[in-house]
Amino acid sequence: MRPRPRLLDLYSGAGGAAVGYHRAGFDVVGVDIKRQPRYPFEHHVADALEFLAAHGHEYDAVHASPPCQAYSISTLPNRLTGKQYPDLVAATRTGLVAAGRPWVIENVPGAPVRPDFKLCGCMFGLPRLKRERLFETSWRGFDLRAPCHHPEPVISVCGHDVPSHARKFGGPVSLALRKLAMGIDWMGRDELGLAIPPAYTEFIGEQLLAHLATEAPA
Repeated sequence: MRPRPRLLDLYSGAGGAAVGYHRAGFDVVGVDIKRQPRYPFEHHVADALEFLAAHGHEYDAVHASPPCQAYSISTLPNRLTGKQYPDLVAATRTGLVAAGRPWVIENVPGAPVRPDFKLCGCMFGLPRLKRERLFETSWRGFDLRAPCHHPEPVISVCGHDVPSHARKFGGPVSLALRKLAMGIDWMGRDELGLAIPPAYTEFIGEQLLAHLATEAPA
């Protein structure tokens, strides 16, 4: 049996992306600047870019989710008053290219990320979840999917809670319901607000595996 390919998960958070990649067929190793006690796989506390420079070439592929606050609509009021957030997409892309392995960058709409894939909860049967995310890939992946469609009041999970505009139209949403919508049952409130639904990266992971198969020696 061929060994599972190894994927490096940068800016890992508590492992939403990691679980999706694991389901797709990868062994995953996470890296985050903060300790992540709920991360379900091997994990290192380190600067993501420094770890990538030192070890990125040791993995079959790399996923990176740089902090989104510099681009997110949820932080716009703070940014308009002058608050600054880390802007790491360009530096991360440079590091990924230098590592020489296939890679994926994930971020929110508005981030400087090429939308090779644009995914939302409604595309995966996640109940009421409106959570659009962009994925840029080293192989310029593409998949034609149905447009985003939300006929029911949506659940929009971001930051520490459901945002006020979403509560206005969808009513109060319990943490349990937010976990159900995200397909995540092992995280707390703050971790959940920053997570990627595993369904997204399970799909991306399948595309990545197909790409790795084209690179494998005959």
